[in-house]
Amino acid sequence: MKYGWLIRTGFWFSSRSLRDWPLLMCCLTLPIFPLAAFIVEKLAVEKRIPEFAVVSLHITITTTALLYPVLVILRCDSAVLSGVTLMLFACIVWLKLVSFVHTNYDLRTGTVSVDKVDVVPGSPSVDCSRELSLKSLTYFMVAPTLCYQTSYPRTPSVRKSWVSRQFFKLIIFTGVMGFMIEQYINPITKNSQHPLKGNLLYAIERVLKLSLPCLYVWLCMFYCFFHLWLNILAELLCFGDREFYKDWWNAKTVEEYWRMWNMPVHKWMLRHIYFPCLRYGIPKGVAVVIAFLVSAVFHELCIAVPCHIFKWWAFLGIMFQVPLVLITNYLWDKFQNSMVGNMIFWFSFCILGQPMTVLLYYHDLMNRKGANW
Repeated sequence: MKYGWLIRTGFWFSSRSLRDWPLLMCCLTLPIFPLAAFIVEKLAVEKRIPEFAVVSLHITITTTALLYPVLVILRCDSAVLSGVTLMLFACIVWLKLVSFVHTNYDLRTGTVSVDKVDVVPGSPSVDCSRELSLKSLTYFMVAPTLCYQTSYPRTPSVRKSWVSRQFFKLIIFTGVMGFMIEQYINPITKNSQHPLKGNLLYAIERVLKLSLPCLYVWLCMFYCFFHLWLNILAELLCFGDREFYKDWWNAKTVEEYWRMWNMPVHKWMLRHIYFPCLRYGIPKGVAVVIAFLVSAVFHELCIAVPCHIFKWWAFLGIMFQVPLVLITNYLWDKFQNSMVGNMIFWFSFCILGQPMTVLLYYHDLMNRKGANW
């Protein structure tokens, strides 16, 4: 407690939060886009509109679903947290829309057979052209998955006492996360300089000092979202597939980490980016780079748009993973030692990557606000 008790009374909610009502309205209107995609797909199944019109309409709908929140955030002087929340929600809607459209397109046009569509393990293969329904789409849009199917493995009932315990844990760890941000990360960032300007040794000292609280906050975020919230949502919806992450902390290479830490996104990337690239004859290495490129664009959108800063730090940070993948894969092939790649992963992840990104965006954000004032 070097700086004393720093938690503000308005940390969770204040009168300034009312300025973010346009973002809330935008979030509430996003379900319009899945409904529009369903209507277009229904017309396509009934062969009421030609295929080129179906593709054009779906491209328009999915693009608008992503650009609409971006424009709302850029036009509003909202809190960064509110903007990040809206962008994350918009990106999830976009990913689900792409999966819904892509899967139905493949099945409708015969690009792949029904039994070759990548489905959640344990789920039966279903002909989407015969069982396309608004109910299945609605369930998909709220289910903790990004890959569309008309049916999923289901659990028999909801364990209410289990859900209550998980909600209690979610509240506690969200509070711990807020405490770490307010009590440790904010003071360190405020007493720092831009890491790419000024004294190099001082910048290194700030990055190292920031690395531990950033790691704790990230681990709390991971635990709250992937372990608690997604399991709560799955339990309430009787959703049977609970593989939201694997043991990424034991990753032997950087590539292995990206395959294990976020399984919903990993499965989406495989089905809608990686495998289609291979079908079109694109080499595996290039397909991996394309997947990282898509991920980098969305990381940049989720951070740069709410901050109103387009410095490409998040984009470059994700694309920097590509050489790290090559390096750690080479070291694994050469030495067959999991410790080498794991150490490189943890160093780039918590000692260098996250603290550096926090400092870069914080100072660029303060410079932008200072220029506007």
